[in-house]
Amino acid sequence: MVFWVFGYGSLVWNPGFEYDEKMIGYIKNYRRVFDLACIDHRGTPEHPARTCTLEYKEEAICWGAVYCVRGDEEKERLAMKYLENRECEYDQKTTVDFFKDGEIEEPTLSGVIVFTSTPDKESNKYYLGPAPLEDMASQIATAFGPCGNNRDYVFSLEKAMFDIGHEDDMVIELANEVRKVLGITGLGIPKENSSSSSSRLTGPPLKPKSPMSPHKLLHLPEAISTDT
Repeated sequence: MVFWVFGYGSLVWNPGFEYDEKMIGYIKNYRRVFDLACIDHRGTPEHPARTCTLEYKEEAICWGAVYCVRGDEEKERLAMKYLENRECEYDQKTTVDFFKDGEIEEPTLSGVIVFTSTPDKESNKYYLGPAPLEDMASQIATAFGPCGNNRDYVFSLEKAMFDIGHEDDMVIELANEVRKVLGITGLGIPKENSSSSSSRLTGPPLKPKSPMSPHKLLHLPEAISTDT
């Protein structure tokens, strides 16, 4: 028995289940969007977090990590049970082709499972839909839940994509906007304490760059609480 699952959000840096093989690569015709509510991990029903889901878009690609669970039926059952509980806000399992870096025409794997969501507010109660960048950043900067705050999810995804060598410009742009809301520069330095050289940490507006380097990690202030 074997199954493969593609991770494009927190599964990239924190799979959380026992797996037998991992590969970095991409899927075609999908892109990340922060259109899904999270009310039990990094948000609450009163103040939902925004996490990423996939939006179908022809000719787009989405980089991430694929994991293989190989073994007996019980091992597969436990892994899938864990994933279904963790990804409970996603109402669909889609099967896709997976491509390793450098492979364009022929997929490395077919029938790979990916958790997705129906982009309809009436049929999917967790679907938030798109919003202006500033509004999403404000929501992400203040949302938190039992598993942590929303902003760390975005910053961790930004770092994870940096670490695998395939940064996502949309994630970088959103992360930088969240930093603006929090009043910090690229590496978590308060604006009033940052030097003039810190301006180089953020890339040009048309193609924002990650402020991270292989030797620097994010250092963030504690979670911000809001009254309910």
